[in-house]
Amino acid sequence: MSDNELALPAFSTLLLSEPNKGIYTLELNRPKQLNAIDSTMLNELMEAIRFLQGAEDVRVLLLTGAGEKAFAAGADISQMSGLDALEARHFSQLGNEVFAALERLPFATIALVNGFALGGGCELALSCDFILASDKARFGQPEVTLGVPPGFGGSQRLTRLVGRGMAMELLLSGRMVDATEAVRIGLANHAYAAEALREEGMKLAQKIAANGPVAVRLTKELAHRGPQLDLTAACALESDLFALAFSTEDQKEGMTAFLEKRPAAFKGR
Repeated sequence: MSDNELALPAFSTLLLSEPNKGIYTLELNRPKQLNAIDSTMLNELMEAIRFLQGAEDVRVLLLTGAGEKAFAAGADISQMSGLDALEARHFSQLGNEVFAALERLPFATIALVNGFALGGGCELALSCDFILASDKARFGQPEVTLGVPPGFGGSQRLTRLVGRGMAMELLLSGRMVDATEAVRIGLANHAYAAEALREEGMKLAQKIAANGPVAVRLTKELAHRGPQLDLTAACALESDLFALAFSTEDQKEGMTAFLEKRPAAFKGR
């Protein structure tokens, strides 16, 4: 381990794998509970996010679930069922803080959904930049069948991703959609055979990791901030960040490499 590498933290509900050329894999690791999200997992997710924020070599994060049945079947109902209103608010706020921190990460994040992604599991996947699904994936926000609305941002991110009408149908009915329908409505980008999901996720991660890290970070910032602005202000922001990129070594390396017809060796600065 070099001086600027950090030792990977150990978790009880997660597995963080050693990086492969800047690509990290974070796995929800409660397969017997279908990777249900409890407060321990939420706190460990925040710890993992903070670790990744401090690691200099991160280019892409792949987020998936252990086992063949579930990405995450939802928030842990055995923990939630006994909460009072104040405790439920704290649980919801913790989930929203963690998922917002995941969404704000400056590098690409890809959810690899390999089974059930329901309730909090769907909300976790929605907090990544985009979703790749296996042909066994099932998505849904079934909270209304339990007598509650979504609590980790599902009513907001799902609506922004698939549109109000489709989101309302899924939110109010609680029905699940398979991988094919998830791709059709724009919830997932691609669907693959279950045994190929991780390989295909790694291939796409490698393509992203080969690009300029500063450019990826600035592009993510534009994609997140732009929709909150009117078009004129959003395009002005794009011009500002485009110009900012020209103060970086990555811009010089990328354009020089193009002119010299060779692969770029980006350093992320």
